[in-house]
This record gives sequence, structure tokens and C-alpha cells, in this order.
Amino acid sequence: MAEPNSSPHVLLTDSSDAAEPNFDVSGFERELIVRPMRIEDYDSIVAIAKKCFGEMEPWDRDQIESKLRHFPEGQIVVECDGRVVASSSSVMLDYDDELEWCNWKKIADAGYIRNHKPKGDTLYGIEIMVDPEFRGLRLSRRLYDARRELCRSRNIEQMIVGGRIPGYHKYAGTMKASEYIDRVTNKSIFDPVLSVQIANGFTLQGLLSNYLPSDVESCGYATFLEWRNLDYTAESKRRYRRTVRPVRIGAVQYQMRSIKDFDEFASQIRYFADVAGDYKCDFVLFPELFSTQLLSIIPALRPGEAARKLAEYTPRILDLMGDLAVKFDTNIIGGSHFVVEDERLYNVAFLFHRDGRIDKQYKLHITPSEQSWWGVEGGPAMEVFDTDCGKVAIQVCYDSEFPELGRLAAQQGADIIFVPFNTDTRSGYQRVRLCAAARCVENDVYVAIAGCTGNLPFVENADIHYAQSAILTPNDVTFPRDGIGTEANANIETIIIHDVDLELLRRHRERGSVTNWKDRRTDLYEVSYLRD
Repeated sequence: MAEPNSSPHVLLTDSSDAAEPNFDVSGFERELIVRPMRIEDYDSIVAIAKKCFGEMEPWDRDQIESKLRHFPEGQIVVECDGRVVASSSSVMLDYDDELEWCNWKKIADAGYIRNHKPKGDTLYGIEIMVDPEFRGLRLSRRLYDARRELCRSRNIEQMIVGGRIPGYHKYAGTMKASEYIDRVTNKSIFDPVLSVQIANGFTLQGLLSNYLPSDVESCGYATFLEWRNLDYTAESKRRYRRTVRPVRIGAVQYQMRSIKDFDEFASQIRYFADVAGDYKCDFVLFPELFSTQLLSIIPALRPGEAARKLAEYTPRILDLMGDLAVKFDTNIIGGSHFVVEDERLYNVAFLFHRDGRIDKQYKLHITPSEQSWWGVEGGPAMEVFDTDCGKVAIQVCYDSEFPELGRLAAQQGADIIFVPFNTDTRSGYQRVRLCAAARCVENDVYVAIAGCTGNLPFVENADIHYAQSAILTPNDVTFPRDGIGTEANANIETIIIHDVDLELLRRHRERGSVTNWKDRRTDLYEVSYLRD
């Protein structure tokens, strides 16, 4: 592979007369929004309450109005495609051992929260509910995450909830409530509320009797649960400043193997998305062109025809991965996939946001083998994407070997560069790996790389694979040794997971042993982005 000479300027334009490619993903997007509650949501909230709590009385309108008046930030809803499908209510209090935590009506002021303390040290969770039609999308996790962020931003010491145990009525005749809770805690029984709360970081502090007498499913019992804010600063509540900004990244080293149908392909993807969700990954990265696995179920054709036939699976892949990003609450960089636009073949990486949005990055630099075997063409533009964890960029395999792109991404604010790659030999892999590590040093960014392993017999130009996926960091005393956050063993199927710290990155740019990004001689040279 011939490497180009670097230049102080980079020109990224589409030199053809054809219209700029623009594959429309709008039909595959979902809109999932966590937002403050509004009084206009009242009817939806009542409808959800009736589904969740059966015969229990839902909120009156004046109770919702009172909560919004006293503590609007503590009342949150999740909206899916314009429909409110989950909600959360809370109040701030001053912690007191003598407070009657067992008395829900008193603690919540019967739902009016006129006892709200704007400078209180404890966030008390009054209620979380999710429409049963939308369970399985980790909506409760999103609501708990919003509560935790509220605690951090307001420097609140702890969060306390009195949790229902709606599964207990099935066992009430054979065991005490305390035994039921023990068995839920050790995971021999699943409770739809308590199991979720434990998974969201709450610790069990006790059992409350006669908490909600009208809650027949819980037989009136509730758990007393606590979450401690580790970022809490006792000295001052004047201004919250984050000491760490962790982002959890998963990178899939995907094994290529012959499959019998699309469902088998989908089940492998679903497995890794599920793992990423279980480990609460903010991002999970799949390899470049891992969808060529589908060529094993496409009748033998010339490589160019096969690639275009593979592109016909694009709608099914977008549907699948878009749903998985929402369901497992993780942003998915879906490797890359062939897309045909105006009879032209492109290699496109899709970013599936966990709120339902979809972005795309075209591969810009095309290798000689991609051109000769499949007829792939380079895309028109480099993008930097806004996510719920900051700005990121995607460089598809060969693109990572052009240092100008890393400079441009960093100039536009990217802290993380994702590199899905697909290489057949160790030398090809090393080009990607060494260049990815260089981007970390040059631009003070994190770079995650993920590739394919395994074989696809009789699939031309995608038959053998070599990979050692990794999450790489700048090289300094505050980062892991050798600039390697984590890496997979070569050529085995796995997923690697690592936390990167964006606040550490910010401090490194200012006060590192060397400050490459800060010390650029912009008086002598620059990298500029030229587009028609």
C-alpha cells in the first residue's frame, strides 16, 4: 500500500459531476428524549400510572402542578417518537435520622412536595414508572442517570428511594418480605423494581412496612435504598465542577464465519450490543465491513456485483442496529457497510445514537484493493458528531493513516476518534494501529480501533482477517503504560471495555509533560479543510 506524502493543506472535495451522496437515514431514526416534565404531559402520566399501578390512584392535576412549581428540575419524562412513555418525580430534603422515611405520604407531602428544600443534601425519589409497552428499552436507567446527574450538578450528597417490590405478592404465602428481598438481592428471584434499582447502583438499607398500604402487589412493603454521590463536596455548594468525566467504550473484535441467514448475523450483533448494555458502555464500536459476513449467504457473483447485492441489506441493518442502540442504551458505531447512491458504491460508517438519531461518515480514502475488487468510491466530507458524551469522529480504516484528518477532527472539538478497520495481514493491521497511536500523541485524543478476525471461505477479498482491537490513549505519566488503555488478544472473538476520562484529557492538553496540540506552530503551518 503506497502511503501519500503529507501536506500542510488537505483538500476534501468530490471532483465528479454527480450530486453529492446523501443516503437518507431519516426513515430509520427514532426520537428518544429525556426532558423536564410539563403540565401538558399530565394525561400521558396518568395513563402510564394506570398501566403500572393498577387500582392505585394516579396523580391529581394539582399535585403535578405543585411539583412543577416547587422543583421543576426533579420532574422528568422520557419521550419516544413524540409520546411520553416514562416519568420520574423527586424532591430535595435535608437528611435526618429521625425523619419518618417509612411514611411515604409525609416524606412526599402527599405528592405536593411543599416541603422541598432547594439547598437540601438528599434527593428523595418519589416515583419512577415506565409504560409496559416500552419496557426493555432501559428507560428506567435513563431516568436514574438523569437523577444522578442532577445530584452531581447540584452537589447533592445522596439519593434515597423507597422502592416497591411488586413481585412479592406471588411469594407472600411462603416467605417473609425480608427473605424475599434477600433472594432478589442474591438474584435467585427477579423483581421488576428492586432488581432494576440494584442494577442501577442502589444499596439496600432496610425494609419499610406499611409504606403504601394500597400497593397490593408489594403487600404494603417497600425497600429503603440509597445511592451515594462520590463527587459530593462538603465544603461548598456554590459551584459544581466535575473531577472526572468518564466515558466507557467497548470495542468488538468480531469473528467472521459462514452463516445460514440474516437472523444468524443479527443474533451475533445483538449479543455484543447486549453485553455493551450490561456493562453500561457509552459507545460500542464494531469493525469495518463486518457485514461482508452476509456474502456467505449471497450466491457467488463477481466482487463488484456482490458488493452491490450486499448493499441491499442496508435497510435491515439500519433497523436492527438503530433498535439495539435504543434498547441497550449505548451509542453504536456500526462498523461500516456498503451503500449504493446514484449507482455509486460507498463504504459508510453509521453512528446509531442511543436517543434514536443516526449519523453517517463516508470512508474518504479508498484502498487500491477496494477500488479494484469492488469499485468503491471515496466519500465527500469529514464529519465531527455531537453525542451525549461530547464530540467524536469516525475514521474508517485507511482514513486513520492520513494525519490531516486527525488534526481536522481535533480542531472541531473531537475528543475520541473511532476507527473501525478490516485488515487481512499483520502488516496491514500494524499500519492502522501505529497511525491510530500517533493520532493520540499528535492531537491529545483517545482512539478506539476494532477489527475482524476469522475466515470467510470462498468470499473474494474478504476471506482472511487479522485484528488486535485496542483503546489507545496519549502517552504521559497520567495515562496507562505505553498509551494502551486496553487491548484484545490477537485474532480471537471478544469485546474489550475501558473507561476514558475526558477531564483528564482536558488537563493533559493544558499541563501535560508535553503539550503537542497546544504547541503547534500555527504561525508556520496549518491544516485547513477545503470544500466546494
